[in-house]
Amino acid sequence: MTRPPAPESRRDRKLTGLHVAGLSLLVCAGVSAHAAYRAIEDQGTPAAPAMTIARGYEVEDHFPGAALLYAADDTAAAALAAPARGTTGTIDLPDLPLPPEAASFTADASIHPAAPFDMRRATALDRSRALECLTTAIYYEAASESDAGQQAVAQVILNRVRHPAFPATVCGVVYQGSERSGCQFSFACDGAMARGQPSRAYWLRAMRVAAAALGGYVSAPVGLATHYHTYAVTPAWNRHLVMTAAIGAHFFHRWQGWWGTPGAFRQIYAGGEPVPGPHARILEAQPIPAITLAAATVPLPVPRTLPATIQPAYAQSGTPITPAHAAEAQPGDSQILDRWKDSGKPLQ
Repeated sequence: MTRPPAPESRRDRKLTGLHVAGLSLLVCAGVSAHAAYRAIEDQGTPAAPAMTIARGYEVEDHFPGAALLYAADDTAAAALAAPARGTTGTIDLPDLPLPPEAASFTADASIHPAAPFDMRRATALDRSRALECLTTAIYYEAASESDAGQQAVAQVILNRVRHPAFPATVCGVVYQGSERSGCQFSFACDGAMARGQPSRAYWLRAMRVAAAALGGYVSAPVGLATHYHTYAVTPAWNRHLVMTAAIGAHFFHRWQGWWGTPGAFRQIYAGGEPVPGPHARILEAQPIPAITLAAATVPLPVPRTLPATIQPAYAQSGTPITPAHAAEAQPGDSQILDRWKDSGKPLQ
């Protein structure tokens, strides 16, 4: 009969097992940590916790996340006449008095969907031109975006049409500033439209989105945004706006204060669409150099030939030549020779 092991032996075996298990855990932890470190090193960026982007908050709380990594210099951005590709230009608020209801305005950080676009006053020609201009903008600004991204860009353009700070036509908004290289949409000034024919498949897709937007479809997440920019840039004007959404590759913004509320979007669309395409360029007038009073009153020297320098053969060159018998002629006498006096009479 076998004796049971001594208590000390059992305790020793338990301790040995615990040591082995602990050592295994340490090895596994070391391997996992090494693997995680190698993965982070291969990616070239440190691990960061997932961030959720808040929506509808006022500009004081606005921090555009990943776009800040590509922040552009404010001075350089302000020096550019046209916006960067995928970025709407900015425009000053309308120089108009606020309506009486603006006095009771209270800050509202919620998202207000825009009203459906109304084309009841548009003619067939207006509808055709509006569709072409909106399709062009969607194609060159968001051809590779998802449907939601293209719908958001279309919504920004239609929001501008109904805001008093912008033209009251679709084509007017799309090509605003192209006459002076201060385009609101970069493709209208950077030559993108002249670089070959658009892709038929992408153009038809953009046209379907444009037709739906003109027909009343509303991109609700965008709200009343009138500006947008890509993740790759941070224009200086976005710090004075309120971000409403992040869709596809773009951040969307609206104005602060009353001008960013539904009541401000009261410009009525009445048609009158201009011819689609960039506007005729306006040449900048060159400044005329100022002329001082002293310089204007000093007479210019008149060239003059001294009589002593004129050769004798040419001294009387300005004297009229008169025939010898002219001195004998009396006032009223004819100067026609006798043989020519009857030259105009008919022959008998």
